[in-house]
Parts: sequence; C-alpha cells; structure tokens
Amino acid sequence: MLPKIFLILAAATIALTPLPRGAVERIYARGVYPIVQPRMTALTNTTPFAWFDVIALCVVGAVITLWVVRLRRRRSGALATIGGLVGDTVAIAAILYLWFLASWGLNYQREPLRAQLDFQEDRITRDSLRALAHRNVNSLNALYAEAHAGGWPELTALPGVLAPAFVRAQQDLAMTWHAVPGVPKRSLLNFYFTRVSIDGMTDPFFLETLANQSLLPFERAATVAHEWSHLAGYADESEASFLGWLVCMRGSKSAQYSGWLSLYGIVVNSLPRADRAEVSAALEHGPREDLRAIAQRIQTQALPIASRAGYALYDRFLKANRVEAGLRSYSEVLRLLLGTRFNEDGGPVLLLRR
Repeated sequence: MLPKIFLILAAATIALTPLPRGAVERIYARGVYPIVQPRMTALTNTTPFAWFDVIALCVVGAVITLWVVRLRRRRSGALATIGGLVGDTVAIAAILYLWFLASWGLNYQREPLRAQLDFQEDRITRDSLRALAHRNVNSLNALYAEAHAGGWPELTALPGVLAPAFVRAQQDLAMTWHAVPGVPKRSLLNFYFTRVSIDGMTDPFFLETLANQSLLPFERAATVAHEWSHLAGYADESEASFLGWLVCMRGSKSAQYSGWLSLYGIVVNSLPRADRAEVSAALEHGPREDLRAIAQRIQTQALPIASRAGYALYDRFLKANRVEAGLRSYSEVLRLLLGTRFNEDGGPVLLLRR
C-alpha cells in the first residue's frame, strides 16, 4: 500500500509543481537526456515493430485483466473492491507518467529555444511576414520541378537520406551531442492518425518515430524532420517545427520543397486577407496541385468529430505540460522564423553557445 501511495503522490507533486527551467536544461536536457536518447532510439531502430504498440497493448491488457480477475474473485464488498481497483489503476498511470517524464517529457520544461537565438520581437512585422510568404512561394515554384524529378524516398529510407541534414541542423543550434534519428514506423495507431489527421508522433517512452503511412511523398521529409526534432529534445511544437524546417533546408531539393510546403499554410493564413490573395496568386500550378492533394487526403480520411476531439485532447495535454499556447504552439514557429536573425549560409545566429 505504501509504495502505491508514494508513487501517486510523487507523480501528483511533480505534475503540479513547475521545476526550475534552468535546472531542467542543465541537468536533464543537457545531461541525462543526451545519454538516454541515442541509446534508446538506436535500440528501437533495430526492430520493425513499434515498441509503443507493445507497451500500449500490455498496459491495456494488464488493466483489463486486473479488473476482471479482481471483480470475479472479490472477497470484500463491491465498493471496497472497486476502490482498490481505482487505486491500482491510478498507480499504474503514475508509473507511466513518471516514465514519460524521465524518458522525454521533462523536455517540456527546459529553457525556450529563443533564449539561445538572436531573437527580437520587433523583427516580427507585417512586412517581414510578407517577405517570408513571398520567399515561401518563390521557393516552392523554383524547387517543384527538380524535387519531383528527383523522386521521393520511402519513409523507411529517409534516415539514410535525411540524416546528414539532421546532423547539420543540430550543429546550427550548437548542440553538443547528436540525436539519433528514428526509423519511421507504422503503428497500430495508424487508423487513429488518419481519422484525426495526425501526420506523425514521437513515442515518449521508447523514443521512436511513428509516421502516418498515408502521407503523400512530398509530405514525408517535413513530417519526419519534425518528429526527429522532438527526439533531439525539442518538445515544444514551435521549436520542433523550427528545427524540422531547418533540417529540410539543409537537405536535398526534395527535402527543401517538403519543408516549404509544410510551412505554406501557416504563413499564408497568417497574412491579412489582401496580402493573402496576392501571395496565393503567385503560386504556380505544380505546388498548388500538391497542396490540393494534401487537402484532399485529409478531407477523405479524417473524421471531423474525431479530429476536433483528438486535437482538443492534445491541446489539454500540451497545457498540462506547461505549454501555455497549447495547439497554438504549432503556429508559434512563425514568430521564431520572423524574430530570429539568420547567417548568410541559412543558419540561425545564436546568443548562447552550448
């Protein structure tokens, strides 16, 4: 009984008490996590199945078995039995939560990336947004033919193709260690991914990359780069999108095209209506058709009710992990891109070197 109570109290205390970001950055993000991630991801990369599926099936199976057996063999009153079962279930949840924090989740409480960048709020203006939008459109138009002509690697082949760009992008952020990229795997959750329009997921327990298998070829590089950025310790969605975009920019023409394509909707939808029409009109037929194909994929597969419910749940999850912006953190990547100064070679200018 005492170990169970201790587990529940420990999980509740950590969940309700913010940890000092400086300590999390120094001890966990730069100390513990760089030791754990390369080893764990290298291990999970050796198997074709998703370890996340295994733990999910084991936990669900164990909880169901626990309830069925205890209810059938109960030796005390129904209320006492159910109370004990609830306590055991909460203890299992506490173990999973503590595992989540230790293996990856504490990255939510690290220092923000902008503190390491030459970032200034006054750079975020309507003119800078327009300039980024025109650069986005011009890049898509210029890259389209070469990207399509070069072909698109399969999801499982991306580590061999995109890994050098991932290393370069980590060097751009002056990381003192290199995260191991995860082999994009199919999960039992793939049906859920398609219905809720989720492109990918980082397994926070075994540090592996799960990818929606219905992604179109030109979506793959940007999605995988984003999930790899989570593996690199950037839990915040805007920071993962920033690093993921940087990975694509350091990659092949097809990777660059994928990166700009993933950014287009966020950039254009942030423009005032008049500017939006002008920028959209400059997009050529090829990239426009690719965007239409992505929209059609999502519209065909996703269930609106399930999608809203899934994103509402994820929004609460992000806020529970002290991401105040919740789902808005996805669009916060624009603030990072606009407010950060970049070198001539395309790398961000850093204030603090690791």
